[in-house]
Amino acid sequence: MDKKFTVLRSRAVPLPIENVDTDQIIPARFLKSTSREGFGENLFRDWRYDKDNKPIKDFVLNDTTYSGQILVAGKNFGCGSSREHAAWAIADYGFKAVVSSFFADIHKNNELNNFVLPVVVSDKFLSSLFESIEKNPGTEIEIDLSNQTITDTSTGKSEKFDINPYKKECLLEGLDDIEYLLKNREAIEKFEENSKLWN
Repeated sequence: MDKKFTVLRSRAVPLPIENVDTDQIIPARFLKSTSREGFGENLFRDWRYDKDNKPIKDFVLNDTTYSGQILVAGKNFGCGSSREHAAWAIADYGFKAVVSSFFADIHKNNELNNFVLPVVVSDKFLSSLFESIEKNPGTEIEIDLSNQTITDTSTGKSEKFDINPYKKECLLEGLDDIEYLLKNREAIEKFEENSKLWN
């Protein structure tokens, strides 16, 4: 699987709910596994299924009207406990980016560590995205990581977003922290050798 993130153009799944916490993203009873696989089927489990494990028709992930690799969520996404499993579930379901006007810091970092790009936009831009998707579920959003821009292709509206430079490089190259260190091993060893000469 290619983990590199350059430009993503996709339809989006709208979740206009604020303060979505990690227990709602992946309920605690599903945290037994230590493998990252299989969590996607329980993403938003208690919103997707009733007590008899039947799909709740009006929940957005069960609505075939919406699809895509981008989740557009309400403000303060990923609050609550620091469980990384929430990011595993989002990635395993197939989302490559989550757009919101505010993320809980730990969850934001967990997404980045799992090759999911959290895109922070203004409240105004977020509202306009929800409007566009509501008017036309086929609306596509384009996220350009190199230029750090997000564009609503139906309106042409665009915004810049911030990202940690190191995490940006990791995503562009599809490298986790260990892979990044291994790739730069030669440069690190050379730096250490030079440091010995200076001391």
